[in-house]
This record gives sequence, C-alpha cells and structure tokens, in this order.
Amino acid sequence: MAKKIDIAAIAAVIGTLYPPPFDTPCRRRERKPLAVSAGLTQFGVNLLRLPPGAWSSQRHWHDREDEFVFILAGEATLVTDAGAETLRAGQCAAFKAGEQDGHCLQNRSNADVLALEIGSRIAGDGATYSDIDLLAPAEGPRYTRKDGTAYPDMPRSAG
Repeated sequence: MAKKIDIAAIAAVIGTLYPPPFDTPCRRRERKPLAVSAGLTQFGVNLLRLPPGAWSSQRHWHDREDEFVFILAGEATLVTDAGAETLRAGQCAAFKAGEQDGHCLQNRSNADVLALEIGSRIAGDGATYSDIDLLAPAEGPRYTRKDGTAYPDMPRSAG
C-alpha cells in the first residue's frame, strides 16, 4: 500500500450538517479528510479551505477531544471567549478537551484560508456550541437543543 496521500484525488466535503439557521456561515467551507483517506482511526486530519466569508464551524468546544489547527495559507480570524485574534500562515492554535471556551475560525479576508485541522477521536465525545442553542451529544441524535430536544431530521448517522 502506498503511503503518499494524493490530496487531489480526495473528494472535498463542502458545507455542513448544522440545522438552519446555524448552517449559513459554514455552507462554503471545504474539508478533505486526509486521515480517513489513509485509513487512520486514532486521530483525524482535515485539509480545510475557507473561502472569503466562510467559517470553519460554529463556535464550539469538545468534552473529550483535543483539537489543533495550523494555518498553511491566508489569514484566519480565531474567535474564542477572549475575542478575535488573527492567525497567519505558519501560526497555530490548540484547544484542550473539556475547556469550556468555544472556538472557530472565520475568514474575514479577501483570499482563501488553508489550514490543517487535527483532532483526537475519542469515543463518547460530545460538543457544546457556545453562542447558539446547539449540542452534539455523544449518543443519540446528531444535534439537540440545549434543553435536550432533538432537531428534526438530524439523525446521528448523518455524519
């Protein structure tokens, strides 16, 4: 089996599974699942492309998974509880599991942002979306409201 990953041959996943209206800023984000394409199961690596105006996600934090982002090209705005700060090519940020400080990348520039997203894959992980009425529980429906009620038509198997 070849070890070199042919990035050009990996199908991009464009958009998001967030229910409306939370999907709007993420509809144009593009991810290429590099680790999955290589058969890796213990951690994930995505090549993320954010066109101008796109977000990587809604601001969120994970119960059990660590996350790390490395900016390859462009200028991203990292948004956390502390506010907004610029990340340029060659800079990175890390997010420890369980720290209740939601984060996301936003492209507020006029050029594409390319980044590597790296995260652990821990069974039983869930996510909380800091600014909106959304949870991604470890079990059950893909997304729920913070009161525990499921968003309609959002089964866990939807990815």
